[in-house]
Amino acid sequence: MKRVIVSVTTDLSTDQRVAKVCTTLHTAGYNILLVGRKQKNSLKIERNYKTKRIKLLFNKGFLFYAEYNFRLFFLLLFSKKDILLSNDLDTLLANFLVSKIQQKPIVFDSHELFSETPELVNKPSIKQFWLSLERLMIPKLKNNYTVCKSIADFYSEKYNSEFKIIKNLPLQKELKPSHFPFQVNDKKVILYQGSVNIGRGLELMIEAVQHLPNCIFVIAGSGDILDRLQKETIAKKIEDKVKFLGKIDPKKLHNITPLAAIGISLEEDLGLNYRFALPNKIFDYIQAQVPVLVSNLPEMKQVILNYNVGEIALNRNPKIIADQIKKMLKKDFSKALQKAKNDLIWENQEEELIGIFKNLV
Repeated sequence: MKRVIVSVTTDLSTDQRVAKVCTTLHTAGYNILLVGRKQKNSLKIERNYKTKRIKLLFNKGFLFYAEYNFRLFFLLLFSKKDILLSNDLDTLLANFLVSKIQQKPIVFDSHELFSETPELVNKPSIKQFWLSLERLMIPKLKNNYTVCKSIADFYSEKYNSEFKIIKNLPLQKELKPSHFPFQVNDKKVILYQGSVNIGRGLELMIEAVQHLPNCIFVIAGSGDILDRLQKETIAKKIEDKVKFLGKIDPKKLHNITPLAAIGISLEEDLGLNYRFALPNKIFDYIQAQVPVLVSNLPEMKQVILNYNVGEIALNRNPKIIADQIKKMLKKDFSKALQKAKNDLIWENQEEELIGIFKNLV
């Protein structure tokens, strides 16, 4: 039984893509060790494979990445393994070095264009550091996959590197709707689930929901701008219109999602990373048979064009967004959502994922 050490910089509890990859490989007969970091608010996790969380002194900025890769390097170096699976550029250095030193095959899963994230766009010196690592390592990698065609094409053109496409699709499941921890009454819920960071269209929706008298905007997740958005909501005295659920266990979130009338994915075009984004929340909404309002960006709008499961926001004016939502609430997307729900599932691409690990070069 081959042992795969999978590494991420998250705390493991909310990373659904990595959990699905690990479960697929475990079921296929691989011995899995998933490595992440320990945080103060880390939720307890139970998996069918082994997990390990690294405790750190630093939890943000350059020192966090440096310390994590330093600790990860020695953990990988002195652990038994047959294959290394690195998730994103922020874990790649430690994996790449150990792969070279011990001649172990490495697989790279690029969840996003890390060097093009909004957090780095306005920090040229830090961005240049990550770009240097990218240029050093990616052209030398042979076993790669990513979340969408746009990112695969980008790497192919820039580094002449082949990336297969494993989309961040949800597992097929029957969802049992639960309830929100607040009174909804006859209001329609507009749902955002995911990281509460810049560029996610959250400020836009907070403005837009004020033009929707029969709607509540619910934000499920945590992140860098959560406190600011909460304070903004209080200052505007719209606590009855905007609700914050914070970080939620994925299983509980799956049972909340079907309660929404519309799910949103209104990322801004803040560089290539967001432009090429294909957020897993879009597929989670579809699996819950919730119509989706998405940004006019290539990957996410293609889902709408292919399956007709929602609409594309062609204007980012709050009042126009509100009017578009009003019209969406009157439409029936149920047949299209049922078809997309059956097509866009993780199980339909597991064979290709396993093939990557069976045919390492």
